[in-house]
Amino acid sequence: MELKRVVVTGLGAITPLGNSFPETWENIVNGRSGAGPITHFDASKFKTQFACEVKNFDPLAFGMDRKEIRKYDLYAQYAMAAAQEAVTDAAMDLEKENKDRIGVIFAAGIGGIRSFEDEVRAYNQERGPRFSPFFIPKIIADMAAGHISMKYGFRGPNFATVSACASSTNAIADAFNYIRLGKADVIVSGGAEAAIAIVGVGGFNAMNALSTRNDSPETASRPFSASRDGFVIGEGGACLILEEMEHALARGAKIYCEIAGTGLSADAYHLTASHPEGLGAKLVMRNALEDAGMKPEDIDYINVHGTSTPVGDISEVKAILDVFGNHAYDLNISSTKSMTGHLLGAAGAVEAAFCVMSVKEDIVPPTINHAEGDDDPEIDNKLNFTFNKAQKRVVNAALSNTFGFGGHNACAIVKKFRK
Repeated sequence: MELKRVVVTGLGAITPLGNSFPETWENIVNGRSGAGPITHFDASKFKTQFACEVKNFDPLAFGMDRKEIRKYDLYAQYAMAAAQEAVTDAAMDLEKENKDRIGVIFAAGIGGIRSFEDEVRAYNQERGPRFSPFFIPKIIADMAAGHISMKYGFRGPNFATVSACASSTNAIADAFNYIRLGKADVIVSGGAEAAIAIVGVGGFNAMNALSTRNDSPETASRPFSASRDGFVIGEGGACLILEEMEHALARGAKIYCEIAGTGLSADAYHLTASHPEGLGAKLVMRNALEDAGMKPEDIDYINVHGTSTPVGDISEVKAILDVFGNHAYDLNISSTKSMTGHLLGAAGAVEAAFCVMSVKEDIVPPTINHAEGDDDPEIDNKLNFTFNKAQKRVVNAALSNTFGFGGHNACAIVKKFRK
């Protein structure tokens, strides 16, 4: 069968750098950090006392009433807000659309961990089983997709993908495939996460995964620098409206770009560490290029997983050099996690949205916090990591990498839309 083409017609985001996608994008291009001291709880006894938190978020401003908010964990609130912005941006006339053909595939790597923590603490303090009737619906990772579908009446494919930090790239890949196979006209896709909580920070601290640069949170996420010491946990969500091309053209939609292809793979190596030679990362990028019918030379920009961990950054660079060969030196590479922090299950959607805008506006966001003389001798520093300042260049196609605990790898490629 002939596969249908898939385009992006709407974007939305709630991130540590803004409570809308345009605000987030402006701060990303200008190289601003979203990191600061943790305010969600008292972190004074923790090894890490900072994070990339969403600031001044008010769910009431996104059409959620107080009664409704009681049913939502914070991750679901972020999801609903990002989805509302994206649906509005896509400018569909929902009275005319066939809602049986509009789906929601929305990811979370963890789900309602804050609600879980709150309920267990209350149980211990009260010494009795006084749990909220909303406890289970608030913590399960699929509920954001359910809430979005119920708000708009979208009755198409509806589920969550869970693959740790690759979760929302997996959601985009599934949405892409459902549409190009003709099983839906439009899918609301993305991911959300809200794991800046006692158990979230405590758990990652126990693994020695987080930076402990408490004296300088804004510079703590420093991918590819020799002095990097772990990732900075972030929160928020992002949403992309994926739409069948002919459906979008027929309604006169604004088209940001085209989804060219996606790839999936597994490291099959370790519980939390990436393969030191980047075997799964190589495979996922090659799979995405094959799916897109593209050559390595067709890619202009890679938004890397780039978490600022000692091993992960090295293995990803090895994989890029292996897959792209000499063309790797003509690429722009950047890690926007240096600004947003690591949004875990929401990272893929946020970074895919950044790739969409790079293709649309021909600009590559920076990798901030790199200091002169802080080059890692194990990383080929002849590569263009877009250190510290955004760069203008023609971006015909961009690739986004996400890798998750358990060895899950997912990749998406977007390109300029041409009829």
